[in-house]
Amino acid sequence: MDKDKKVEQKHVNDVIKEIETQLAFNESEYQKAQLETTLVEKNYGQNAKINTFEVDDQMETNAEVQQQKQLVAKNLENEQILKKQLETLKQLKKSPYFGRIDILDPDETTPETLYIGTASLVDDEQNFLIYDWRAPISSIYYNGTLGKVSYETPMGTLETELKKKRQFTIVNGQIKNMFDTNETVGDEMLQQILGEHSDEYMHNIVATIQKEQNDIIRDTTHDLLLVQGVAGSGKTSAILQRIAFLLYHSRDKLSAEQIVLFSPNLLFSHYISEVLPSLGERNMRQVTLAEFLTQRFQGLKVETLFDRYEKQNALTPEEQEIRAKKEQASFMEQVEKYVAALSPSQLCFSEVRLHGGEIFFERSEIEAIYAALPQNMRPEQRFLETKNTLIKRLKQRIEEEITAPWVLEKLETLSDEEYYTLLGNKRRAAFQALADEEKYLAKKLVKQKFEKVYDALYNDYFLDIYAQYQHFLSLVLPESVLTFTNDIEYHRIALADCAPLLYLRDLLTGSGQNQAIAHLFIDEMQDYTLPQFIYLKYIFPNAKLTLLGDSEQALFNPLMTPDKLLARLEKHLRAKKSKCIKLNTSYRSTAQITDLMKALLPDGEQINSFTRPGKLPKIVFAGSEQEHFMLKQQLEKSLEQNETVALITKDLATAGALYPKLRKTFKTTVLGNEDRALPKGVVILPIYLAKGLEFDVVIAYDISENYQEKDLGILYTICSRAMHELILFVKQEPSPLLAKLPPELYTVERTLKL
Repeated sequence: MDKDKKVEQKHVNDVIKEIETQLAFNESEYQKAQLETTLVEKNYGQNAKINTFEVDDQMETNAEVQQQKQLVAKNLENEQILKKQLETLKQLKKSPYFGRIDILDPDETTPETLYIGTASLVDDEQNFLIYDWRAPISSIYYNGTLGKVSYETPMGTLETELKKKRQFTIVNGQIKNMFDTNETVGDEMLQQILGEHSDEYMHNIVATIQKEQNDIIRDTTHDLLLVQGVAGSGKTSAILQRIAFLLYHSRDKLSAEQIVLFSPNLLFSHYISEVLPSLGERNMRQVTLAEFLTQRFQGLKVETLFDRYEKQNALTPEEQEIRAKKEQASFMEQVEKYVAALSPSQLCFSEVRLHGGEIFFERSEIEAIYAALPQNMRPEQRFLETKNTLIKRLKQRIEEEITAPWVLEKLETLSDEEYYTLLGNKRRAAFQALADEEKYLAKKLVKQKFEKVYDALYNDYFLDIYAQYQHFLSLVLPESVLTFTNDIEYHRIALADCAPLLYLRDLLTGSGQNQAIAHLFIDEMQDYTLPQFIYLKYIFPNAKLTLLGDSEQALFNPLMTPDKLLARLEKHLRAKKSKCIKLNTSYRSTAQITDLMKALLPDGEQINSFTRPGKLPKIVFAGSEQEHFMLKQQLEKSLEQNETVALITKDLATAGALYPKLRKTFKTTVLGNEDRALPKGVVILPIYLAKGLEFDVVIAYDISENYQEKDLGILYTICSRAMHELILFVKQEPSPLLAKLPPELYTVERTLKL
């Protein structure tokens, strides 16, 4: 193998030499492009100042300015392409590739050697030195075992024989590790990578993609892909590589702007933000559910998933029952039936007023317009026709108002500043007569006065959607009206009301849909309700859905098998082609931590532990008197070998109470729902914010009697955040959940060791 390694190192050196040559050329071209852009922008600035008072000069200048604009745009585009190529080449120089496959095509006698990396590299003669991991032929590296294999291409399925599969760890141009394997990724490479410390950002996993993850990444046929994976199975990593693959596979018709990813919180959004850029792709649109809903409810404070989790134990049984009804798919069906059956008199139109409070459109006038339209028109069509009629009447009123005395009086008293503000980009030479200029200015004045009316019509404010939803609730769930009304008075809205209310509004008004989004990804989908899925599918009608989660980590919803969950989603989202992929192997944690997690669950035997050895989890019985000292001792030990230790609590109140006890001794941070980054030191955070993240060391705080059977998913989720070390800290009587654990799966510490 040493001889092979020398040969492979020479090949690495040759490839890096080619990379350096291309880097030097691209650096030179990039500098030229920057200089060209600067010169064109300078010329553009000069041309923009040319005199435009004469008509002939104005036409000539406009043509030159447009030409300069196009040149600027073209140069900027070229500059961006070169910049991206430079970034890719710099990345490849450090680690050109991670895999090699030798294949023998039919009717060939000599195997062909291909190297697989994060991006393609071609020499001057168009020979591939490195194949992009997303290229069709690269799938052999991930899916194939030695022998006859096939792979999909745009021309159809091709067959070949895989003669060799070799894996590399290359750091700064030097081969650190190299071995041949018959598997996707050998255990040796996986153990090395998984044994590393956690970081502020998630890394891409292109070098370690497993076969089942590769099936997720390269799926292009299903409009609903449900990924159900145990904690630490690489769900999120696979989905991010999937986005990179889709951008590569459909690069002629798909851009990052057409992809939306719903993240559980801002902390998680930050954590995954570097994966796609590391693969040479722009980040997709990323948003939390609360951010998305807040954009649609301007002026209202939307309850977040975090708020919902924090409040759920304080709800009365009656409140829990009301919320459960609102979170059923049948509630959205009731919205549909309600909209279809509405009569004109039941629509909650509201008058439209001017800035001074004067009524411009009476409610009765709006209602009469709507009622006069054909009854066989769909509600959204009738609403749009009503809106168009109102806009026409507004325009007519503007024309009538132009000659009003107040307008003429205002024109006579305009200051120079007011005059030029009204004139805007118009030039006096553009008007053939003074009367034309005066009419233009008069119209601008009237439009300013009626601006609030136009805004109300454009944004559909002439329909009081909150009153409409109240009317709906009064018919289907009257016991919930008072709470909803009180929330609206205080400018807030419960999460359970968001999807049905928005669905009601959009069905009535025909607004809200985004036809451009091609792919919608939802992480931690087990915390979403069916109404939320139904609404998201409604507003992104052309989007293929990729939903990933783990029902064992559900914080709100009951446990459901993946197959049953898929059947429900198929029915309510009207999916034509759907598929469920299950990931049962946990890679994040050591085998010892995973074994303890498995023992917590009734169906834990379905989880496969990756054979990465570590120390047994520890249960620390502190007692109320020694709690602070023992917690401090555990933190000091853990921080000796780790930069960050996560102290995970059941809720935010517990996290906040811990902070003053530790801040004088340790660099301590309490993370809340608005935090975006993971600092070093002791990080205290409630479990909801830890979802999707991983830490070298996790201390699960106060696993006492406050953790009952209903909290099993919460405890499992806390434990599954730990990569290398897990400590369960018990203050009072231990949780009954811990009594289930076989004693050989953990060690115990009861007294303070001095």
